[in-house]
Amino acid sequence: MDKKQLFDRWAPSYDWLFPSVFYQAIHQRLLEFTQLGDRAQVLDLGCGTGRLLYRLAEQFPSLQGTGLDLSAEMLGQAQKRQPQSSRLTYVQGDAEQLPFGEVQFDAVFNTLSFLHYRQPEQVFAEVSRVLKPAGCFYLVDLTWQPWSDTQALLISPGEIRLYSQKAREQLGQQTGLICQGHYYLLGPVMLTVFTKP
Repeated sequence: MDKKQLFDRWAPSYDWLFPSVFYQAIHQRLLEFTQLGDRAQVLDLGCGTGRLLYRLAEQFPSLQGTGLDLSAEMLGQAQKRQPQSSRLTYVQGDAEQLPFGEVQFDAVFNTLSFLHYRQPEQVFAEVSRVLKPAGCFYLVDLTWQPWSDTQALLISPGEIRLYSQKAREQLGQQTGLICQGHYYLLGPVMLTVFTKP
């Protein structure tokens, strides 16, 4: 079973399971670090059932949000449960090939899904492409602090990759994004904030 099939099956019960409670706590902490201007256009990569976009829309009343996910079933749950649909839209797609124009978003969010991407450099390149100048990329994922210079830890099965602070910074540098800082949100879950010059 590939990851798309896994998340499609998980979608109907996703918001009632433990991971959802865990994610909601992380979203709450993330909002403490989030700064958005008036009428911000934001993109949530790997948006799942849209919980983060909904919370962002509550905190920033003029925000226009787009959620992207590989799973059509997750997006279906998001569309059913979000009453602010006029401000929030959902698109099925791949983070490695974003179906959006250049310099379209003031901020891009990616919460606990970066570890699934097979081509992390391509995801960063796409984020850099769609971000407006001075835009921010909020990357939240489990981190791994190595005792050596190794940059990423590959965990099998499932092809999960965890990235150190240094690895995140290097991915940003390769695509013209500047690391503004790293912040632990909950246990080993770290927020890294990047800006586009």
